[in-house]
Amino acid sequence: MGFYSNLIIPYCIEFAMSGSTLEEYRQQLLADVSGEILEIGFGTGLNLPHYPDNVSKITTIDPNVGMQKLARARIAASNISVDHKVLNGESLPMADGSFDSVVCTWTLCSIPQADKAIAEVYRLLKPGGRFFFIEHGLSQDPKIQAWQNRLTPIQKAIADGCHLNRQIKHIVQQKFNDVTIEQFYAPKLPKVIGYMYRGIAVK
Repeated sequence: MGFYSNLIIPYCIEFAMSGSTLEEYRQQLLADVSGEILEIGFGTGLNLPHYPDNVSKITTIDPNVGMQKLARARIAASNISVDHKVLNGESLPMADGSFDSVVCTWTLCSIPQADKAIAEVYRLLKPGGRFFFIEHGLSQDPKIQAWQNRLTPIQKAIADGCHLNRQIKHIVQQKFNDVTIEQFYAPKLPKVIGYMYRGIAVK
């Protein structure tokens, strides 16, 4: 992690991922999260205010140490105890079946080997545990897909590895058979970055 990734990207993420529309999506996704919870890609802690009132503790991971500076204020203001670890999602030290719920929001786009991260999610969930996710990715419109493919190399360079053209549904279904998913355009975002996959996968 260099200067740009540690010191510039956290502020860019904070700005780009805030706002009422994304807050509403976060709140909807997290409404039924329960039990022992792992959040992959904690970032600056934007999900934290939207967990249900009965959640008292979460374990979080993020590989970018620069995110922690912005996250600290949210953690301090929250009633939720956060056990934060600086780790990447592709190889995690927790034991099999450690969690009832795993949360991932707008993170699979930037994990270098997203398929390995999904395999880890599956491993860490208890039987019957649920994976809650919302991600942006490849549109179903061929014209939008063409632009997503053209722009992804630029996006990866300026947005810390973010891909515009990942097939999120396919990535999740590589490990999970029981997946409920919605695909839609976020109304206030350009279509090239605003095609959303929101769902719950059950182990």
